[in-house]
Amino acid sequence: MVVRVKVNNEWREAEVWPGASLLTFLRDRLGLYGSKNACEQGECGSCSVWLEGALVCSCLVLAAQAHEREVRTVEGLMADERLHPIQEAFVEAGAVQCGFCTPGFVVAVAELLQKDPTPSPATVREALSGNLCRCTGYQKILDAVSLASSRMRGGT
Repeated sequence: MVVRVKVNNEWREAEVWPGASLLTFLRDRLGLYGSKNACEQGECGSCSVWLEGALVCSCLVLAAQAHEREVRTVEGLMADERLHPIQEAFVEAGAVQCGFCTPGFVVAVAELLQKDPTPSPATVREALSGNLCRCTGYQKILDAVSLASSRMRGGT
C-alpha cells in the first residue's frame, strides 16, 4: 500500500507493507534515521515522534494510521541546518553518550518545554520517565534539560 504523510512540513509518500510500523516507514522508506528502533514495544522512547501534535512511540503506530496526517520527527526540530537549542544543550552537557536514546529524549524534552518552559525537577523526571538510557545515570540529561530551558527562556 502507498502511505502519504506530511513529515516535517513536507509531503512524502512511499510503498509500505500494510503491517509496517510508522518507525519502519520513516527509517526504511523515507530515510529519516533519527528515531531509533530499540524495544519495539513502546517502553524505551527511542522512536518518539509527534503524530498530529501528540507524542507517540512510532514503533506502536502503523504507517497506515499516519496516512494523510502530519508527523514531526527529531529532524524536524532543526531550522536552517542549525541544531535546536535542546539539541545544542545535549551536546554541551555531554548528554549524548552513545547517542542511541538521544533523539527520543530530545523529542520528549521539546514536548515538555513547549508545555512548561520552567519545569520543576520532579516534572522533568516524570516527563522523561518513558525514555530509557543504557549508558548514563541520567544526570547529564537532566543538566541538558536545565540548560535548554534556561536558553529557550533567554538565559545564557
